[in-house]
Amino acid sequence: MFENDKEAIKKAQQGDKLVLEKLITENSGLIWSIVKRFSGRGFELEDLYQIGCVGFIKSIKRFDTSFEVKLSTYTVPYILGEIKRYIRDDGTIKVSRSIKELQAKIRQIQIEHINKYKEEITLEEIAKKLNISKEDVAIALEASKPIESIDSVCQSEKGEKGIGIIEKISAGKNEEEVITNKIALKEAIDSLSPKDKQIILLRFYKEKTQTEVAKILGVSQVQVSRTEKKIWNY
Repeated sequence: MFENDKEAIKKAQQGDKLVLEKLITENSGLIWSIVKRFSGRGFELEDLYQIGCVGFIKSIKRFDTSFEVKLSTYTVPYILGEIKRYIRDDGTIKVSRSIKELQAKIRQIQIEHINKYKEEITLEEIAKKLNISKEDVAIALEASKPIESIDSVCQSEKGEKGIGIIEKISAGKNEEEVITNKIALKEAIDSLSPKDKQIILLRFYKEKTQTEVAKILGVSQVQVSRTEKKIWNY
């Protein structure tokens, strides 16, 4: 059975700033893992990290220490929700200074090339001149395009009203649930003994059969089967 640091959480809820800062530091990896999902959207990741910390603090204030759930799992929807709210309320996507500077360099290269050769320069040629990847060039060029509202509706080829952009790009998944499940699974695996962890990794990540796992670990297939049942009932 896992244990949250209930005393630390209670102190943070009561206004102990030092304890709160310690909790933020201990969970900074979690916050960053969520922040990085929004990389390349025109926002500085450091700014999003600070917003994520706000969500984390809100989760601390609302966390019930009697919950049989890890704080790190409980806090994910708050961090994710706060970042999404910031991006939504911030309106037009902002382009970072570094991307703006890159855009200026690319435009200069494009102008010089077309004036000299009377044709457009390729991504590969721009990337080579700037000693960066094609992907970085593409991101900079994409960021310079006009922003289209995610709520706008696409027109069909016949000019009829089509589906909304948000419907076209939606993955149809509950992002908060996906992240929460991944974290919960990782925590569950980390709590296993080295041998049990190896069995789970071989069976469900390497997709080995019970017989194959038994041969690798030098045990019987029955032992592998029993271990699996024990873990699922954990």
